[in-house]
Amino acid sequence: MNVPIVLASSSPRRKQLLELLGLTFEVVPADIDETWRNGEAPAVHAERLAREKAATVARPEALVVGADTIVVIGGEILGKPRDAGEARAMLRRLAGRDHEVFTAVAVAWQGKLASGTNRTAVHVRPLDDDTIAAYVATGEPLDKAGAYGIQGIGGGFISHVEGSRDNVMGLPLDEVVVALKRRGIA
Repeated sequence: MNVPIVLASSSPRRKQLLELLGLTFEVVPADIDETWRNGEAPAVHAERLAREKAATVARPEALVVGADTIVVIGGEILGKPRDAGEARAMLRRLAGRDHEVFTAVAVAWQGKLASGTNRTAVHVRPLDDDTIAAYVATGEPLDKAGAYGIQGIGGGFISHVEGSRDNVMGLPLDEVVVALKRRGIA
């Protein structure tokens, strides 16, 4: 079936991941308020944002994919760091510990909205302050939730993952493929 596909995201990583599927799609970033609501569980937060992104960009003739990724440690959401100091603090907190990454994916098509959340456990090896400072100086962690990119230099800090590595990058491709197949598109 030849259905226009829209990615409701400005994330270059999501765009790269979706391109791996060989699909033709348009990128239309969704402008939504991503503020965490008091008492909102992390997975619920990610799914709400993914649904809002897909719904905001929804078109009757297109299948729209929205996604949101969050990093959680000790029940606290680590968003994108505001500056280098906050990035260093986040990386110190993650060093030598396990954390969770939740990516929610929502699909809007033919007036319906379906969504789900994928969880991956990530273990960061111990990091010293010099390593953290050198990494932050690259600029890579400044636009990434949790202040690291598993697909870049930050991937060297990860000792292992339990779950989908694509999920940590921002778009679990297996979930996307299943969603498209359910709709007769892939």
